[in-house]
Amino acid sequence: MRRRCLYKKHKSYDRYGGRGIKICSRWEKFENFLSDMGTKPSLAHTLERKDTDGDYDPDNCVWATMKDQNNNKSNCVLITAFGKTQNLKQWEIETGLNSDTIKYRLNNGWDVADALSASPRRRKA
Repeated sequence: MRRRCLYKKHKSYDRYGGRGIKICSRWEKFENFLSDMGTKPSLAHTLERKDTDGDYDPDNCVWATMKDQNNNKSNCVLITAFGKTQNLKQWEIETGLNSDTIKYRLNNGWDVADALSASPRRRKA
């Protein structure tokens, strides 16, 4: 977190500090960070910002696994249907439809609910 936001020579600086992502002043002291976030639940967890455009602060950060974080990337396509919003990969898992099929349908004007619920067409032999 600190390297990505503060050190211009860090390989990821452009995606963090370089685009204005900051660390709250309270977290300048590690003891405050630890008090706010607690210890890492496991080695598989890393610090995640809920809002990928937001700063590192207690209201915007959680401990998350890489699977969780991959569902919260800034390049995720979010789709809202049936009263919930999920990314394309999450809809693929839930519906059993390939994400490319869902994308194709949406890009070709299908209604969102139909794109996520219609059975895939079988190709003629």
